Amino acid sequence: MGTRGSPAVSPPPPPPPLGRVRRRPAQVFDAALDDVELCAARAALAQGRWQVVRTLLTRTGDDWDRRDHRIAVLAREPYCAAWARDWLLAEPDSADAAALLAVALVRHCLRGKEKPTRAREACRVAAALAPGDPTPWLGLLMLERRTGDDAGFVRAFEQVRARHTDHHHAHHLMIARLAERRADAGPDPLHEVYDFAAWAAEGAPADSPLAVLPVVAHAERYRVLAAAGVEPGDPVASGHWAGRRARQVLKAAFDWWLEWEHEGHPRRLVDLNFLAHAKVCEGRGAEAAALFHRIGDHATPEPWSYPDRDPLAAFRAARDRALGTG
Repeated sequence: MGTRGSPAVSPPPPPPPLGRVRRRPAQVFDAALDDVELCAARAALAQGRWQVVRTLLTRTGDDWDRRDHRIAVLAREPYCAAWARDWLLAEPDSADAAALLAVALVRHCLRGKEKPTRAREACRVAAALAPGDPTPWLGLLMLERRTGDDAGFVRAFEQVRARHTDHHHAHHLMIARLAERRADAGPDPLHEVYDFAAWAAEGAPADSPLAVLPVVAHAERYRVLAAAGVEPGDPVASGHWAGRRARQVLKAAFDWWLEWEHEGHPRRLVDLNFLAHAKVCEGRGAEAAALFHRIGDHATPEPWSYPDRDPLAAFRAARDRALGTG
Protein backbone atom coordinates (compact mmCIF):
# COMPACT_ATOMS: atom_id res chain seq x y z
CA MET A 1 0.00 0.00 0.00
CA GLY A 2 1.08 3.55 -0.57
CA THR A 3 0.96 6.66 1.57
CA ARG A 4 -1.88 6.74 4.10
CA GLY A 5 -3.04 3.36 2.96
CA SER A 6 -3.97 4.36 -0.61
CA PRO A 7 -3.78 1.20 -2.72
CA ALA A 8 -1.70 0.66 -5.79
CA VAL A 9 -2.95 2.03 -9.07
CA SER A 10 -5.28 -0.36 -10.85
CA PRO A 11 -7.07 0.03 -14.17
CA PRO A 12 -10.50 1.62 -13.87
CA PRO A 13 -13.56 -0.47 -14.69
CA PRO A 14 -14.96 -0.15 -18.20
CA PRO A 15 -17.65 2.50 -18.55
CA PRO A 16 -21.24 1.32 -18.80
CA PRO A 17 -22.30 0.80 -22.42
CA LEU A 18 -23.42 4.04 -24.05
CA GLY A 19 -23.17 5.73 -20.66
CA ARG A 20 -26.35 4.02 -19.46
CA VAL A 21 -26.97 3.03 -15.90
CA ARG A 22 -28.55 -0.35 -15.40
CA ARG A 23 -32.13 -0.06 -14.21
CA ARG A 24 -33.52 -2.14 -11.40
CA PRO A 25 -36.92 -3.54 -12.32
CA ALA A 26 -39.80 -3.02 -9.95
CA GLN A 27 -40.37 -5.57 -7.19
CA VAL A 28 -36.74 -6.62 -6.95
CA PHE A 29 -34.96 -6.39 -3.63
CA ASP A 30 -32.98 -3.17 -3.39
CA ALA A 31 -30.72 -2.70 -0.38
CA ALA A 32 -31.03 1.08 -0.79
CA LEU A 33 -34.65 0.78 0.40
CA ASP A 34 -36.32 4.18 0.09
CA ASP A 35 -33.18 6.34 0.15
CA VAL A 36 -33.63 8.38 -3.04
CA GLU A 37 -30.37 10.32 -2.62
CA LEU A 38 -28.48 7.07 -2.20
CA CYS A 39 -30.00 5.65 -5.38
CA ALA A 40 -28.92 8.75 -7.30
CA ALA A 41 -25.37 8.57 -5.92
CA ARG A 42 -25.17 4.87 -6.75
CA ALA A 43 -26.18 5.59 -10.34
CA ALA A 44 -23.55 8.31 -10.55
CA LEU A 45 -20.87 6.01 -9.15
CA ALA A 46 -21.69 3.46 -11.84
CA GLN A 47 -20.57 6.10 -14.32
CA GLY A 48 -17.40 6.85 -12.36
CA ARG A 49 -18.71 10.11 -10.91
CA TRP A 50 -17.47 9.48 -7.37
CA GLN A 51 -17.74 13.21 -6.64
CA VAL A 52 -21.49 12.73 -6.22
CA VAL A 53 -20.81 10.11 -3.56
CA ARG A 54 -18.36 12.44 -1.85
CA THR A 55 -21.05 15.13 -1.66
CA LEU A 56 -23.60 12.63 -0.35
CA LEU A 57 -21.31 11.37 2.42
CA THR A 58 -20.26 14.90 3.37
CA ARG A 59 -23.93 15.84 3.81
CA THR A 60 -24.56 12.65 5.78
CA GLY A 61 -21.95 13.68 8.33
CA ASP A 62 -21.94 11.75 11.59
CA ASP A 63 -25.45 10.34 11.26
CA TRP A 64 -23.76 6.99 11.71
CA ASP A 65 -26.64 4.65 10.93
CA ARG A 66 -27.34 6.54 7.70
CA ARG A 67 -23.68 6.79 6.78
CA ASP A 68 -23.08 3.10 7.33
CA HIS A 69 -26.24 2.16 5.45
CA ARG A 70 -25.21 4.28 2.47
CA ILE A 71 -21.64 3.02 2.36
CA ALA A 72 -22.74 -0.60 2.79
CA VAL A 73 -25.17 -0.27 -0.14
CA LEU A 74 -22.69 1.48 -2.42
CA ALA A 75 -20.07 -1.15 -1.56
CA ARG A 76 -22.31 -3.90 -2.96
CA GLU A 77 -21.77 -2.66 -6.50
CA PRO A 78 -19.07 -4.58 -8.40
CA TYR A 79 -17.41 -1.40 -9.71
CA CYS A 80 -17.30 0.34 -6.33
CA ALA A 81 -13.79 -0.67 -5.26
CA ALA A 82 -12.22 0.52 -8.53
CA TRP A 83 -13.87 3.93 -8.35
CA ALA A 84 -13.05 4.23 -4.63
CA ARG A 85 -9.40 3.65 -5.55
CA ASP A 86 -9.61 6.44 -8.11
CA TRP A 87 -11.10 8.69 -5.46
CA LEU A 88 -8.23 7.86 -3.07
CA LEU A 89 -5.68 8.63 -5.75
CA ALA A 90 -7.24 12.07 -6.10
CA GLU A 91 -7.74 12.57 -2.34
CA PRO A 92 -5.37 10.31 -0.36
CA ASP A 93 -6.56 11.72 2.99
CA SER A 94 -10.26 11.09 2.34
CA ALA A 95 -11.72 9.06 5.20
CA ASP A 96 -14.92 8.65 3.18
CA ALA A 97 -13.08 7.13 0.22
CA ALA A 98 -11.05 4.86 2.51
CA ALA A 99 -14.19 3.64 4.29
CA LEU A 100 -15.95 3.02 0.99
CA LEU A 101 -12.99 1.05 -0.35
CA ALA A 102 -12.71 -0.95 2.87
CA VAL A 103 -16.35 -2.06 2.86
CA ALA A 104 -16.20 -2.73 -0.90
CA LEU A 105 -13.21 -5.03 -0.37
CA VAL A 106 -15.10 -6.78 2.42
CA ARG A 107 -17.95 -7.39 -0.02
CA HIS A 108 -15.47 -8.73 -2.58
CA CYS A 109 -14.02 -11.02 0.06
CA LEU A 110 -17.44 -12.36 1.01
CA ARG A 111 -17.99 -13.20 -2.66
CA GLY A 112 -14.63 -15.01 -2.80
CA LYS A 113 -12.98 -12.33 -4.95
CA GLU A 114 -10.59 -10.80 -2.42
CA LYS A 115 -8.30 -12.07 0.32
CA PRO A 116 -9.47 -11.49 3.91
CA THR A 117 -6.09 -10.05 4.84
CA ARG A 118 -6.41 -7.27 2.26
CA ALA A 119 -9.96 -6.45 3.26
CA ARG A 120 -9.01 -6.48 6.93
CA GLU A 121 -6.05 -4.16 6.34
CA ALA A 122 -8.22 -1.75 4.33
CA CYS A 123 -10.64 -1.57 7.28
CA ARG A 124 -7.80 -0.77 9.66
CA VAL A 125 -6.40 1.92 7.35
CA ALA A 126 -9.84 3.54 7.10
CA ALA A 127 -10.29 3.34 10.89
CA ALA A 128 -6.97 5.14 11.41
CA LEU A 129 -8.06 7.98 9.11
CA ALA A 130 -11.28 8.56 11.11
CA PRO A 131 -10.92 7.21 14.68
CA GLY A 132 -14.48 8.15 15.66
CA ASP A 133 -16.18 6.55 12.63
CA PRO A 134 -17.82 3.14 13.23
CA THR A 135 -18.03 2.39 9.50
CA PRO A 136 -14.63 0.71 9.04
CA TRP A 137 -15.34 -1.39 12.11
CA LEU A 138 -18.72 -2.34 10.65
CA GLY A 139 -16.83 -3.56 7.59
CA LEU A 140 -14.56 -5.59 9.84
CA LEU A 141 -17.61 -6.93 11.71
CA MET A 142 -19.14 -8.08 8.41
CA LEU A 143 -15.86 -9.78 7.56
CA GLU A 144 -15.50 -11.49 10.94
CA ARG A 145 -19.12 -12.60 10.73
CA ARG A 146 -18.20 -14.89 7.84
CA THR A 147 -14.47 -15.53 8.15
CA GLY A 148 -13.47 -14.97 11.77
CA ASP A 149 -13.87 -16.57 15.17
CA ASP A 150 -16.15 -15.48 18.00
CA ALA A 151 -13.42 -13.48 19.74
CA GLY A 152 -12.64 -11.40 16.65
CA PHE A 153 -16.30 -10.85 15.93
CA VAL A 154 -17.02 -9.67 19.48
CA ARG A 155 -14.01 -7.32 19.41
CA ALA A 156 -15.23 -5.74 16.18
CA PHE A 157 -18.74 -5.36 17.60
CA GLU A 158 -17.36 -3.66 20.71
CA GLN A 159 -15.41 -1.24 18.53
CA VAL A 160 -18.56 -0.33 16.59
CA ARG A 161 -20.59 0.07 19.76
CA ALA A 162 -17.89 2.22 21.36
CA ARG A 163 -18.42 4.72 18.55
CA HIS A 164 -22.22 4.43 18.23
CA THR A 165 -23.91 2.61 21.09
CA ASP A 166 -27.19 1.95 19.27
CA HIS A 167 -25.69 0.97 15.92
CA HIS A 168 -28.54 -0.72 14.07
CA HIS A 169 -26.73 -2.87 11.51
CA ALA A 170 -24.11 -4.07 13.99
CA HIS A 171 -26.75 -5.27 16.43
CA HIS A 172 -28.51 -7.19 13.67
CA LEU A 173 -25.23 -8.89 12.77
CA MET A 174 -24.65 -9.80 16.41
CA ILE A 175 -28.15 -11.27 16.69
CA ALA A 176 -27.59 -13.39 13.58
CA ARG A 177 -24.26 -14.67 14.91
CA LEU A 178 -25.57 -15.49 18.37
CA ALA A 179 -28.59 -17.28 16.93
CA GLU A 180 -26.26 -19.77 15.27
CA ARG A 181 -24.82 -21.02 18.53
CA ARG A 182 -26.03 -24.39 19.81
CA ALA A 183 -28.16 -25.15 16.77
CA ASP A 184 -28.96 -28.59 18.18
CA ALA A 185 -30.33 -27.19 21.46
CA GLY A 186 -33.84 -26.93 20.05
CA PRO A 187 -36.38 -24.18 20.75
CA ASP A 188 -34.86 -23.08 24.04
CA PRO A 189 -36.61 -19.91 25.31
CA LEU A 190 -33.52 -19.19 27.43
CA HIS A 191 -31.11 -19.19 24.49
CA GLU A 192 -28.48 -16.45 24.70
CA VAL A 193 -29.70 -14.69 21.57
CA TYR A 194 -32.94 -13.80 23.35
CA ASP A 195 -31.06 -12.54 26.40
CA PHE A 196 -28.81 -10.34 24.27
CA ALA A 197 -31.73 -8.92 22.31
CA ALA A 198 -33.61 -8.10 25.51
CA TRP A 199 -30.53 -6.52 27.06
CA ALA A 200 -29.85 -4.33 24.01
CA ALA A 201 -33.50 -3.29 23.66
CA GLU A 202 -33.93 -2.46 27.33
CA GLY A 203 -30.69 -0.47 27.46
CA ALA A 204 -31.49 1.66 24.42
CA PRO A 205 -33.40 4.98 24.53
CA ALA A 206 -37.18 4.68 24.43
CA ASP A 207 -37.35 5.78 20.79
CA SER A 208 -34.54 3.51 19.57
CA PRO A 209 -35.37 1.00 16.82
CA LEU A 210 -33.34 -1.52 18.79
CA ALA A 211 -36.70 -2.15 20.48
CA VAL A 212 -37.42 -4.51 17.57
CA LEU A 213 -34.32 -6.65 18.23
CA PRO A 214 -36.20 -9.32 20.22
CA VAL A 215 -38.36 -9.94 17.14
CA VAL A 216 -35.24 -10.19 14.98
CA ALA A 217 -33.81 -12.69 17.47
CA HIS A 218 -36.85 -14.95 17.10
CA ALA A 219 -36.57 -14.88 13.30
CA GLU A 220 -32.84 -15.56 13.29
CA ARG A 221 -33.19 -18.42 15.74
CA TYR A 222 -35.97 -19.89 13.62
CA ARG A 223 -33.64 -19.73 10.58
CA VAL A 224 -31.05 -21.78 12.45
CA LEU A 225 -33.50 -24.29 13.92
CA ALA A 226 -35.28 -24.84 10.60
CA ALA A 227 -31.98 -25.33 8.78
CA ALA A 228 -31.04 -27.93 11.41
CA GLY A 229 -34.34 -29.73 10.87
CA VAL A 230 -35.60 -28.93 14.37
CA GLU A 231 -38.39 -26.63 13.11
CA PRO A 232 -40.60 -27.08 10.01
CA GLY A 233 -39.55 -25.33 6.82
CA ASP A 234 -42.81 -23.38 6.76
CA PRO A 235 -42.48 -20.61 9.35
CA VAL A 236 -46.26 -20.14 9.64
CA ALA A 237 -46.73 -23.80 10.51
CA SER A 238 -43.80 -23.94 12.89
CA GLY A 239 -45.44 -22.48 15.99
CA HIS A 240 -42.15 -20.69 16.69
CA TRP A 241 -44.00 -17.41 17.23
CA ALA A 242 -46.82 -18.92 19.28
CA GLY A 243 -45.12 -19.28 22.66
CA ARG A 244 -45.81 -16.95 25.56
CA ARG A 245 -42.43 -15.22 25.33
CA ALA A 246 -42.73 -14.75 21.58
CA ARG A 247 -46.21 -13.25 21.96
CA GLN A 248 -44.96 -10.83 24.62
CA VAL A 249 -42.04 -9.80 22.44
CA LEU A 250 -44.26 -9.23 19.41
CA LYS A 251 -46.78 -7.19 21.36
CA ALA A 252 -44.07 -5.00 22.85
CA ALA A 253 -42.43 -4.42 19.45
CA PHE A 254 -45.72 -3.64 17.69
CA ASP A 255 -46.76 -1.26 20.48
CA TRP A 256 -43.36 0.43 20.19
CA TRP A 257 -43.87 0.87 16.47
CA LEU A 258 -47.31 2.42 16.98
CA GLU A 259 -45.86 4.95 19.42
CA TRP A 260 -42.44 5.68 17.96
CA GLU A 261 -42.59 4.91 14.24
CA HIS A 262 -39.40 6.34 12.78
CA GLU A 263 -40.11 7.66 9.31
CA GLY A 264 -36.57 8.94 8.99
CA HIS A 265 -34.42 6.03 10.15
CA PRO A 266 -32.48 4.67 7.14
CA ARG A 267 -33.02 1.01 8.05
CA ARG A 268 -36.53 1.17 9.49
CA LEU A 269 -37.87 -0.89 6.60
CA VAL A 270 -35.61 -3.75 7.66
CA ASP A 271 -37.35 -3.72 11.04
CA LEU A 272 -40.79 -3.46 9.47
CA ASN A 273 -40.13 -6.52 7.32
CA PHE A 274 -39.07 -8.53 10.36
CA LEU A 275 -42.11 -7.33 12.30
CA ALA A 276 -44.54 -8.00 9.42
CA HIS A 277 -43.08 -11.47 8.94
CA ALA A 278 -43.52 -12.20 12.65
CA LYS A 279 -47.11 -10.95 12.66
CA VAL A 280 -47.89 -13.18 9.67
CA CYS A 281 -46.38 -16.17 11.48
CA GLU A 282 -48.31 -15.26 14.63
CA GLY A 283 -51.56 -15.15 12.63
CA ARG A 284 -52.27 -11.48 13.32
CA GLY A 285 -53.43 -10.51 9.85
CA ALA A 286 -54.77 -7.03 10.64
CA GLU A 287 -51.54 -5.96 12.33
CA ALA A 288 -49.51 -7.47 9.49
CA ALA A 289 -51.63 -5.52 6.99
CA ALA A 290 -50.82 -2.22 8.72
CA LEU A 291 -47.13 -3.03 8.45
CA PHE A 292 -47.37 -4.06 4.78
CA HIS A 293 -48.99 -0.70 4.02
CA ARG A 294 -45.92 1.01 5.48
CA ILE A 295 -43.48 -1.33 3.73
CA GLY A 296 -44.98 -0.81 0.28
CA ASP A 297 -42.66 -2.39 -2.28
CA HIS A 298 -39.59 -2.17 -0.05
CA ALA A 299 -39.30 -5.83 0.85
CA THR A 300 -36.05 -7.24 2.23
CA PRO A 301 -34.73 -10.76 1.60
CA GLU A 302 -34.42 -11.40 5.32
CA PRO A 303 -36.50 -12.83 6.95
CA TRP A 304 -38.78 -13.79 4.03
CA SER A 305 -36.14 -16.21 2.76
CA TYR A 306 -35.96 -18.13 6.05
CA PRO A 307 -35.05 -20.91 6.08
CA ASP A 308 -34.57 -21.53 2.33
CA ARG A 309 -37.62 -20.03 0.63
CA ASP A 310 -37.97 -17.76 -2.38
CA PRO A 311 -38.13 -14.47 -0.47
CA LEU A 312 -40.01 -12.47 -3.09
CA ALA A 313 -42.66 -15.15 -3.52
CA ALA A 314 -42.98 -15.50 0.26
CA PHE A 315 -43.31 -11.74 0.72
CA ARG A 316 -45.92 -11.39 -2.01
CA ALA A 317 -47.98 -14.32 -0.75
CA ALA A 318 -47.94 -13.02 2.83
CA ARG A 319 -48.80 -9.50 1.75
CA ASP A 320 -51.64 -10.65 -0.48
CA ARG A 321 -53.14 -12.72 2.33
CA ALA A 322 -52.88 -9.87 4.84
CA LEU A 323 -54.28 -7.26 2.47
CA GLY A 324 -56.86 -9.57 0.87
CA THR A 325 -55.47 -8.94 -2.59
CA GLY A 326 -54.46 -12.49 -3.48
